[in-house]
Formats: sequence, C-alpha cells, structure tokens
Amino acid sequence: MPRNSPSDARRGRRAAQEGARPSVQDVAKLAGVAVGTVSNVLNNPDRVTEFTRRKVEAAIAELGFVRNFAARTLVAGTTNTVGLVLVDIGNSLFVDIARGAEAATAASGLKLLLANSDVDQAKQDAYLELFDQAQTAGLLLAPLDGPLDAARAIARRGRPIVVVNAPAADPDMCCVAVDEQLGGYLAAHHLIAQGARRLAFVGGPLHLHAIRDRLDGARQAATEASLDLTVIETHALNVRDGRTAGGNLLRQSRRVDGIVCASDPLAVGVINAAAERGVGVPDDLVVVGYDNNHLASESLIPISTIAQPGLRMGEVATQLLLEETQNDPDHRHQTVVLEPHLIARRSSQRRRPTTNRLRTP
Repeated sequence: MPRNSPSDARRGRRAAQEGARPSVQDVAKLAGVAVGTVSNVLNNPDRVTEFTRRKVEAAIAELGFVRNFAARTLVAGTTNTVGLVLVDIGNSLFVDIARGAEAATAASGLKLLLANSDVDQAKQDAYLELFDQAQTAGLLLAPLDGPLDAARAIARRGRPIVVVNAPAADPDMCCVAVDEQLGGYLAAHHLIAQGARRLAFVGGPLHLHAIRDRLDGARQAATEASLDLTVIETHALNVRDGRTAGGNLLRQSRRVDGIVCASDPLAVGVINAAAERGVGVPDDLVVVGYDNNHLASESLIPISTIAQPGLRMGEVATQLLLEETQNDPDHRHQTVVLEPHLIARRSSQRRRPTTNRLRTP
C-alpha cells in the first residue's frame, strides 16, 4: 500500500486551492491508499474496511473531489442513470408518474434524470437523443400522442426504452397504459346512477387516443342505460374550453343534467358556466372530470373525477426497464394495462341518487 507523504498531500491540497479538478490519484495519495482502493470506496464500499473507507472519505472531502461520470461511462458503456421524458410536467398525472419512477430507480441504486417536452414533438425527440448520447442505462417516455419514430430508433440501437401512458403495444418496446375506455365508462355510469338521464361528453381534440377512448366508454354506459349522449368536442382540455362548452350545452332547450368531462380543468369550466346561469351543481347538474388533478379536490365545489394510477405506472414502467437493462433472459416486451378508478365528490353526489331503472330514459 502506498505511503502517504507530506509532499503528496501538499500537491493534492494545492491542486484544489488553485481550482484544478482533484483526481482519483490525488485522493489516493492524500489518503495513503492505492487507486483501486479509492475505486472500491466509491463503487463497492463493502469490500473496504471501515477504517480505510473513512480515510478515503476524509481525503475526498478535504480535496473537494467530484466523480467524473463521463470517464466512468467510457469504461462501463452506461451510466447509473435513467432518463425520463414527460410530455407535460404541468399535468399532475405525469408528476405522479415521475414520482413512481424516482422511487423505483432509487430502490435499485439508480438516479433519475427528468426532462419536460412541454407538448413539443421536436423537444421530445431531442431529449431522447440527448439521454441516448449520455449513455443512460435506459429511457422512460411519457409521449405526445404522435409518432414514436425517435423512440423506436433508439430501442433498435440497443438502448432499453419503456413507453408510459401510450395507446398500443410496440414490438420494440415495453409499454404501460391505462384502460381509458373503462375510465369513461365509470364516469358515465356514475352519473346515471345519480339519476342523470340527459348526458353529454365534453372533451377534445377527439383524434387524441385517450380522449377518444374515454368517449367510447361513456357511450357504452349510455347505450347500456338506453340513453343518448351529446358530444361537444373542444380544442383543448382547459378551463376556458370547458366554460364555453358548458355554456353551449346549458343554453339548449333540452338541457343536459349530467356531463362527463375529459379532464378536470374542463369540469371546472363547465361548473363555472353552470354557476353563471344559476344551474345548481349537483342538484340540477352532475359533473365528473378526469385525471384527479389538484383542481378537482381544491375547487369551490369538489369535483368527482376518474383517477389514474400515475405512481403505479411509473413504478411498473421502471421495473420493466430494469428487467431489460439487467439482460433478464425471461424478459419479453409487453404492454401492461392498469385500471383507473372513480373518486366521487360533491359535483356528482345528489342527496337522493336514482339507482334503479338505469336502462330507462
């Protein structure tokens, strides 16, 4: 084992004082150990005695040594990081997905790098390429409702990638999705159980797979109850579009008494439109939103909503990714579909819900 000398220690301290980046060799000299011992302290501390580990850690602290992950990546071929690209960090569903992924990566000794594409295809593809070039251990992608060409290309180059909250299976990647049709069904069925007989669906654009599936589910529930379903397509899922759609519906001569909204902000807008026209929620109109956004519980009238299992989605996606990064021989690309659930709040709970004769208009 190398012997520490005053000159070695002075050189290491001088390098730190002069702004030079201390090296592993500087740490080893100051601690009086071999370079391999420093490496073990950093990567396999269980292989080093506590006395030696403390010496090395003291030298690291004194020199201000920072690990060079770029150099480590060149040797190992990958980093101990996982990249996550989210479509919209402002949506609480994607925040939950990130939290689930962070918990799962941390439990496996990995770090999570997060990027927000901000509903921009070019930014999404650029972040995917950036994480691929950084040689992350793998990638998680909660994508836009659009082409996944960049993700597929990365997967085919050998970088494991799992898609979260996407519509369909892909032969090159694992996927974690939610049964959106079930969510729409639960929302409409709940309103019918509360006595609603003139139903409407508010949401859009309808070319988005999630919105279309939610509409299909609501239609199924209405058909089972022999009810019609009016559809109002919106340009976006925000409060303003909800207010406009709600106003249009409530001005009709045969006014609706139950509205399924494809998002919680839309539900807020619908309820605002009802208040402006003196329509009581939930006595005259029952409303259900979607996603369990913070707006749902914090609204003046707490909004019933369809909650998606965001935390579980992030956890499951990370587990699938780790299986692939560990070259598990039993790993096969698969699509895992999770179920949403209804959270009933004041916006849809009438004092005397009508639960009988659901198939009668």
